Amino acid sequence: MALTTDTKTRQRPVAGLVLAAGGGRRLGGRPKALLPHRGRTLLEHATTALRTAGCAPVHAVLGAGAAEVRAAPPDEVVLVDNPDWARGMGSSLRAGLNSLAGVDVSAVAVLLVDQPRIGAPAVARVLAAHRSGAELAAAVYGKHRGHPVLFARGHWPRITELATGDQGARAYLRAHAAELTLVECGDIAAPDDIDTPEDLALLEP
Repeated sequence: MALTTDTKTRQRPVAGLVLAAGGGRRLGGRPKALLPHRGRTLLEHATTALRTAGCAPVHAVLGAGAAEVRAAPPDEVVLVDNPDWARGMGSSLRAGLNSLAGVDVSAVAVLLVDQPRIGAPAVARVLAAHRSGAELAAAVYGKHRGHPVLFARGHWPRITELATGDQGARAYLRAHAAELTLVECGDIAAPDDIDTPEDLALLEP
């Protein structure tokens, strides 16, 4: 049965969550959270995008390079350690949602740390879909679904149960495709990942 959220609930804050635990194996073991982009780290870029779009609070899940990130943490961000980060994105999503369990928010918007061409405008569009009634929303780029992804609070328990390996919420969203609002963001963002040394060309000094 579809979950519903009333107007008053949708006006509560929306949390932001950055999944930033990856170890950058194909980048020679360089933690993605610490890669430089436009004078700051990718983690700072992602958390700033969420805050600028209106998310509060913002949590970031750390794994590889956690000690280095904590040595110079981003502003206004709650850092969450995921000791199981090497098992894949699913464990980081679970850690992030669990860290928000006691926080009074109506939903969470999720970004991946390694997508520098996704900024505040794309996050704001997805948040607007939630304010208009969407329980589940995701940015799309042409025909391809991507991030940010938004989950209203009522969906968190089941997402947490299903998040395994590198799947994150993919299986849950597939099962609830009829409830998922797709938000076109291809005109304001691009979902390019920083996965290989060749991808480092996407980063700007």
